[in-house]
Amino acid sequence: MRPHHALAAVYPGSFDPMHLGHVDIIHRARAVFPRVIVAVLQNTDKAPLLPVATRVELIAKSVGELPGVEVTSFSGLLVDFMRQSGARVILRGMRAVSDFEYEFQIALMNRRLWSEAETVFLTPNEEFTYLSSRVVKEIWQLGGDVSGLVPPAVHAALAALAR
Repeated sequence: MRPHHALAAVYPGSFDPMHLGHVDIIHRARAVFPRVIVAVLQNTDKAPLLPVATRVELIAKSVGELPGVEVTSFSGLLVDFMRQSGARVILRGMRAVSDFEYEFQIALMNRRLWSEAETVFLTPNEEFTYLSSRVVKEIWQLGGDVSGLVPPAVHAALAALAR
């Protein structure tokens, strides 16, 4: 294990769209890791609300100025991206016990694929425990106000989209 690997952590996800729970996790991660890579998954199986390039841009506008935070996208296996980026830690937000079974299964599979991969679960501030991209998307699609749920850059991008 190279020492710099232990200092870098990847926060992977679709971030479609990014919400304040994600921002909270990134701030918490920065308190623990000097380098946090927010990695937007290019998932061809889902029909996204926002294109990957737009999501990367909006995340960069929302948290990219934090010291040690990088924003990029990736496709393929997360562990391959980790090897390439010099990270050894996977960050995952854990909102409730209902998240645990799925996240635990994914963590074990990533470790099986690359024995050096470690997963760290972070919990958001309790005010964000109900928040998910799916919920934000549903509220927005039904004409609801998502201004208190997403960063300003994301809110502006959503406001510019036709529903």
